[in-house]
Amino acid sequence: MSPVKTPAASLNYVDFFRHCSPYINAHRGKTLVLMLDGDALADGSFSNIANDLALLNSLGLRLVLVHGGRPQIEARLAKEGVSTRQHSNLRITDAITLEYVKEVIGGLRTDIEARLSMGLPNSPMHGAKLRVYSGNFVAAKPLGVVEGVDYQHTGEVRRVDGSAISRLLDQGAIVLLSNLGYSPTGEAFNLALEDVAAQTAVSLKADKLICFGEDNGVIHTNGERRSELLTKAAERFLQQYLDGMTDAQQSYSPLARQLTAITTACRGGVERGHLISYRQDGALLTELFTREGAGTMIVQESYEQIRQAGIDDVGGILELIRPLEQAGILVRRSRELLETEIDRFVLVERDGAAIGCAALYAYEDGVAELACVAVHQDYHGGNRGEHMLQQIEQQAREQGLSRLFVLTTRTAHWFQEQGFVEVGRERLPESKQALYNLQRNSKVFEKLL
Repeated sequence: MSPVKTPAASLNYVDFFRHCSPYINAHRGKTLVLMLDGDALADGSFSNIANDLALLNSLGLRLVLVHGGRPQIEARLAKEGVSTRQHSNLRITDAITLEYVKEVIGGLRTDIEARLSMGLPNSPMHGAKLRVYSGNFVAAKPLGVVEGVDYQHTGEVRRVDGSAISRLLDQGAIVLLSNLGYSPTGEAFNLALEDVAAQTAVSLKADKLICFGEDNGVIHTNGERRSELLTKAAERFLQQYLDGMTDAQQSYSPLARQLTAITTACRGGVERGHLISYRQDGALLTELFTREGAGTMIVQESYEQIRQAGIDDVGGILELIRPLEQAGILVRRSRELLETEIDRFVLVERDGAAIGCAALYAYEDGVAELACVAVHQDYHGGNRGEHMLQQIEQQAREQGLSRLFVLTTRTAHWFQEQGFVEVGRERLPESKQALYNLQRNSKVFEKLL
């Protein structure tokens, strides 16, 4: 019986879903704090975001949604003819303004809860049955008098009740917070949205803080998106960005608030921050479940880093690989050869010492070899090999290479776990076949990029 032919559209769907599986597994049980300012809620795209939140919840992600309402508050105050002042990028909230803030935020909260409660047939929310909780999880204190200015009912986060939020997340609920906080004296305070989002992420020890903005991340002057930034680089970019603005412009800059939230959270121990666009349909799913992503990821600096090797690293790499060469796991390399090929290597550096390395050798026809993969025996089990492989694969793609191969005698299973498949020697480039060592009888594995 001949096999049934699958339609092309179905094959594309199946292929996409299979490629998403590793990311789905990696994110299950992770805690995400998502920050949506009033612009994101006013854009009309929240319906799609709500559908994506329902999907993430069904996949086992723990979600906290922190929303603001700046443009809605501005519109409400303007309608009532109430004027307010700004100082150091914060609104001075008097008693009258606070009442309108509470009214607007309460209305937005109700709208969000209603949208997350939908379950119409033939819609992405059908059968979701999301439970959404909000409450007095954010304790606040008055900002007080700063530089002679009394901020009145404008406050700052005193603490976030991470334990109470975690218990709700453990039950599969979505927790909804706003830019309002409450004090033990029974007062409400108008808080900076970025302060609430960052402190919530830190209190929960969240895996990610995701901020929705108008643009899909940090954009170069040439219009290209920065896919990744270290925290220090993001802070430098933020400072340069603010230096070119007036105080009034800074007060209304969503990007500045988003970068402030993420860098603050990263400094507080959150490993990842993401900037994505609320205008791009599916940006949240694309950022989490695809290699390319949809925005800019900001990551903590570490005293351990992966970087390109230089001539000063030759001694450290030789010391690292020598035991593996003596054991017959790696082919022996002389210092002279390593010096001439050092630009092919990446290494893992910890406190100034090389504890891992890998090399990329390009051949003809878009093929490259992954070689000399080594991790110091004291640092096995920390995913360093996987991280170096990711770096090598990224470099290979940037060079226009389409296939990666590796020769190994002792670590076949590890390469199979990383997506390599065993092939015959005839799959090697001709120049590499001519150098194949029959005595070593290395197995050949390849991976399509």
